[in-house]
Order: sequence, then structure tokens, then C-alpha cells
Amino acid sequence: MARRLLRLVVASSLLSMSFVLGPALAQAPIVAWSYTVRTGDTMSGIARAMGVSIEALAAANGLSPPYVLRSGQVLRRPDPAGAPPPPRPVSLLPPRPAASASRPPNLLWPTSGAIVSRYGAPVKGLANNGFDLAALPGMGVYSAAAGRVLFAGTEPERFGQLILIDHGGGWVTAYAYLGKVRVKEGDSVARRQLIARIGKSGEAKKPTLHFELRQNNRPRDPYPYLPIRL
Repeated sequence: MARRLLRLVVASSLLSMSFVLGPALAQAPIVAWSYTVRTGDTMSGIARAMGVSIEALAAANGLSPPYVLRSGQVLRRPDPAGAPPPPRPVSLLPPRPAASASRPPNLLWPTSGAIVSRYGAPVKGLANNGFDLAALPGMGVYSAAAGRVLFAGTEPERFGQLILIDHGGGWVTAYAYLGKVRVKEGDSVARRQLIARIGKSGEAKKPTLHFELRQNNRPRDPYPYLPIRL
């Protein structure tokens, strides 16, 4: 009886601490109104633990794919139908500083190849937030500008092998559908540094590079910011 009572006390304590659950307890449900992202968390894992869809979680937090999650970021749980509004979080991450300039660093094309899907074109019912370049397997993928790697790994929902690079001032570039990734999270990269090889992963059916440019997490058409190609 004493052991059973101890198990009940431990279970009750874990439930009351659910607002700080991280990757180590990713299978446990998140019952709090907000969740603080930890290293290794993914949108699909957090949504699953909250019992909501990725789309609902993204809409509640103003996010769009590819989802850029940072350790310490606070995600709000979508409001269940008919539930009272959640309490506002006491503190969130400080707002990102405004971009220091209206244009990003001097960008280069990340690889050669023909554009097969432009910014805004429909892709499986969703607008393309960047553009897609047809390329040959094994071709190099290069950093469009100097910066720091925010993410390098697998995004299982759509983009496969994915790299995100922070260029400062709120500007981020994304490189998806990759083959072999040559950098890791936290690396500093130079302009036109080799960061990956062309492959096909995620939704890609043939060797393709998906490239995006974002300012304060808002998609921007990359084409006007790149040099003219003949």
C-alpha cells in the first residue's frame, strides 16, 4: 500500500510539472497553456504532446514552414473549442530587434540550376515561400551570405534535410530537400561556403534545392535580392 501511494504521489508531481516537459519526456502530454522549447524539440513532437495538429499550433503562434524553433522560445497552446481564454504568459522571449537595414547582406545564388517553381506558386495547395531550383545530384549548395547555422538536420514534415542560416538583422536563409549536409548547428559560415550537396529528401521527387529568404520570420521573394543570372 505504501509503495502504491508513493507511485500516485510521483505521478501527481509529474503532471503538475508538465509545463516544463522537454525532449526527455516528449511522449508525455503537455497540459499547460504554453510550452518552452528545448534543444531537440520539433513542431511535430510538440503538437503531438499537446494533442493538436501542427497547423493549429503554427497558426496559434504565427509560424509558417519551415518552422524555426529556438531553445527558450515559448509556444502557446491553441485554444480548445469552448474553453475560456488562456492566461497571458508573464514573460516571453524579448522581441527581435528591427532589421538594421531594409535589405539583407549581399546574397549569392546557393547553387546553379533552373528555377522550376517561383515564389508564391502553388505547391500542394500552399504558396511557395521561396523558389525551387532543379539541379544534378551531388552538386554543391553554398551559403548565400555569411552567418551562423541555426539548424542543420532533418525536418520530417515536408523539407527533409534542411539548413537554416541566420545572417543578422532578422534575415535568415533556408536550404531544403538536401542530400548530404556539411555543417552543424552553431557553425559560423562564410559567404559562398559549401554547406551541403544536392539530393532529394522530404517532398522532393527528384534532385532539387528549395531556397527561402525570411525577414523577422516573414517570407520574402529571394529573386530581387540575388544577382542577375544570364
